[in-house]
Amino acid sequence: MDNVLKTTEMRKSFGKSLLYTLPMFLITFMFITGGKPNFSDPSSGLAMIMVFLLVNVLYFFMHFKGKTDKYRAVLFIIFALSLSYTLIHNMIEVRKSMSFSQADILECRIPFCHLVIPMMILPAVFTKSIIFPGSIISGFANISSMVVLWLVATIVLGRGFCSWGCFYGGWDDGFSRIRKRPVIKKIGELWKWMPFAVLLMVVLTAALSMMPTYCSWICPFKAVTEFEQVTSVESATKAGIFLSLFGGLVVVLPVMTRKRTQCSFLCPLGAINSLSNKITPFTVKIDKGSCNECFKCVYVCPLYALTSEDIKAGKVSLFCSKCGKCVDACSKKAIHYGIRGIPAGTMKNFSRNLFLFVSFLFMAVFSAGSIINTLHGLLKLIF
Repeated sequence: MDNVLKTTEMRKSFGKSLLYTLPMFLITFMFITGGKPNFSDPSSGLAMIMVFLLVNVLYFFMHFKGKTDKYRAVLFIIFALSLSYTLIHNMIEVRKSMSFSQADILECRIPFCHLVIPMMILPAVFTKSIIFPGSIISGFANISSMVVLWLVATIVLGRGFCSWGCFYGGWDDGFSRIRKRPVIKKIGELWKWMPFAVLLMVVLTAALSMMPTYCSWICPFKAVTEFEQVTSVESATKAGIFLSLFGGLVVVLPVMTRKRTQCSFLCPLGAINSLSNKITPFTVKIDKGSCNECFKCVYVCPLYALTSEDIKAGKVSLFCSKCGKCVDACSKKAIHYGIRGIPAGTMKNFSRNLFLFVSFLFMAVFSAGSIINTLHGLLKLIF
């Protein structure tokens, strides 16, 4: 009898999950294929099909298995790797190198990066200048489209952008999953405020120098995207800093701590997105009536967004990126996705389903192009 009930419940769950996936299936089909699949290039068509299936299978399993983080992370990590591949491939095609020259800067041929946004604000307001040497409305990764995408994502998802949209976050997210247990188990709480200090520093120095100083000097992802040609002691020093920060904050510390240390301790845009958590419609809530204060959620949180004091107070801090690790870890379902204004513990399924649809759709649409390009390139090597 028990087996019959389990089979019946599984069938119901399977059917519900298919229904939840149907809108994602239709919308991603339109975005990925443009409504008119083109198979004139077999490798391009195959790459398109593979990405379409990947996106929808992952979304289906989020609902069917009732877990969020591990399925989110698969697409998020693939997105980060493929975006780096796409950027590098495009730059080598155009420039024959990952590095850019002074001529590329003068001719505004640098792909725009969302990490520049905080540094653009003061110069744009006071001098009507855009300090990044990229194209405003045309070409790959132009300024206008990237700013609009980030702004929409930040208003809707808040710091959720850091786990559902940032094309760099998948790097330290991936390395943080390599070990089953952390070697370094404790890092001082004050370090999680470091991005606000970095934000203040780069905003002021960018305004004074009229240059994106974070990009010029301390961005670790220059190591896997593009960098200034090494032609002097200064450019060699910059390259050394990029490689050191990438190795330390994106690779070594995430492996040792099982945390996303670059996102937690350095990223200035993460600081802005943390503040935007105050206005977004989606949040993570704690149902104090169900919580037994086991603190599993504190242990698994990759961004130091939860402490035992937060759990006792029944709230998640502004550092939360809505990745879903804490939600998946809670056996009591006390911590859950919620909608602002709706009390904790109520409408859990509705809130989760709505949040997953919005956030996963954004990531799927945002990431599909670069993943298809990467697969296309790999398939061309095979066929």
